[in-house]
Amino acid sequence: MLDIKWIRENPKALVDALVKRSWSSDEAQATVDDLLLKDEQRRAHLGELQVRQERRNAASKEIGNAMRSGDSVLAEQLKLEVADIKSFIQNGEARERELDKALEDALAVIPNVPFDDVPVGADENDNVEVRKVGAIKQRPNWVKEHFEIGEALGLMDFERAAKLSGSRFTVLKGKLARLERAIGQFMLDLHTTEHGYQEVIPPLLVRDEVLFGTNQLPKFEDDLFFVPHGDGRLGLIPTAEVPLTNLVREEILAQEKLPLRMTALTPCFRSEAGSAGRDTRGMLRQHQFYKVELVSITDADSSIAEHERMTQCAEEVLKRLELPFRTVTLCTGDMGFGARKTYDIEVWLPGQNAYREISSCSVCGDFQARRMDARYRVKDEKATRFVHTLNGSGTAVGRALIAVLENYQNEDGSVTIPEVLRPYMGGAAKIEAN
Repeated sequence: MLDIKWIRENPKALVDALVKRSWSSDEAQATVDDLLLKDEQRRAHLGELQVRQERRNAASKEIGNAMRSGDSVLAEQLKLEVADIKSFIQNGEARERELDKALEDALAVIPNVPFDDVPVGADENDNVEVRKVGAIKQRPNWVKEHFEIGEALGLMDFERAAKLSGSRFTVLKGKLARLERAIGQFMLDLHTTEHGYQEVIPPLLVRDEVLFGTNQLPKFEDDLFFVPHGDGRLGLIPTAEVPLTNLVREEILAQEKLPLRMTALTPCFRSEAGSAGRDTRGMLRQHQFYKVELVSITDADSSIAEHERMTQCAEEVLKRLELPFRTVTLCTGDMGFGARKTYDIEVWLPGQNAYREISSCSVCGDFQARRMDARYRVKDEKATRFVHTLNGSGTAVGRALIAVLENYQNEDGSVTIPEVLRPYMGGAAKIEAN
């Protein structure tokens, strides 16, 4: 959530930022004007409440003076005035809550402001390549896509998954199931032992306010799954970013304890409401998938450097797996709602003859912290500041499995297991058809 004080002082900057994010000029201006109007109404009402409260206090003293001087008529007049003021204040406090909610609701749907160095563009075609790692081999004519490889091995079953749950689910079996588990364990071990992240096993079901804290709600409600719980509901996490980041909600941290770096391997659940017709075959876009998430909580001065570090940690996964990839900076029109800057890491899939996203690493500034009320205190300072939050995939386990299958496939249909994963596979060097 953006700071209304900053918006008040920089309305044109927000209009320009929204236009960069592909809003029309008229829509952006109308939105900012509406925010400023709601803010002015709220502040005017608070000012009137303060005036009335001050008058109530003064009148209460005047009642005592009037009674001591024996002026009962004045005392009764003042008592009536105080009663009217109390009624106004009581109604005014309810109105204050209404104005607070109206402003908060309006702010909740405004995306974050991109950094100045983020390329301006409309969609993924305007993203900018930062680096490319690993050579792409010449594509022989026998190369297959991952679902063709998995089905031929007899270890990837979409038909039975559909019988159980419908489309966009997969059943993995045997060595392929073990390979996916191996990939996740390898990533966790790398990030905890070499990159300094603390492993966390978080809840997979969370409250609405937690989803609001990391900006899944209200804008992306249709992409979530919910289950009834008591008189309300709980949401299945779309990413471990949600519970990990919210671990610091409504807390004040000591600056010297920052950064906090956390990682988790969890199932993730997404309805893919806006992806009809996209990647309908195979495992690329599933309702349920595993992902290793990276989350950092930093102070304001460290977040940009932490973003570069986090991206390098995610890239290291693909380097160890010896998978070709490239890193791109997302343009303003392709960037996520809560991000100020995002790097996407795209792994090479020879079956598709294309790079596909396997990790997004984003720096959010204090956008999420304001929604969570997560702060830190600088030593010897009384005032607190909002933390900065970062999140990234370290990486998507299912997509890493896809990349391994396609990059390590052999002409005879077998799949060579990358060297770094063999200790997790009981020393096996290859997966072959049963």
